[in-house]
Amino acid sequence: PVRNVLDQLADKWSVLIVTTLAERPHRFGELKRAIGDISQRMLTQTLRDLQADGLVERTVFPTTPPSVEYRLSPMGQSFLKPLSALVEWAMANQPAIREARETFAKAA
Repeated sequence: PVRNVLDQLADKWSVLIVTTLAERPHRFGELKRAIGDISQRMLTQTLRDLQADGLVERTVFPTTPPSVEYRLSPMGQSFLKPLSALVEWAMANQPAIREARETFAKAA
């Protein structure tokens, strides 16, 4: 069960979407522009997965054409604390990890 949850939450697109939605709700196009190199297909699929997992809420507004907004659910908000700890750890250790990778590549 843990692997199933971590597979989705540790995905790079999921992390980028969650951190972007932590700022404020976004429409689909805003998310795509904010994330940059994600394809429309991948953004759609990842949003659906996050919605299915209960981390993202989707609201459709009755406009012409209909507009859709995505926001973090309460569970998605609760994920921000452990996620920010992981991001801080990665930032703090990135130079050491890069050095270890270079050392490993030279030895291989």
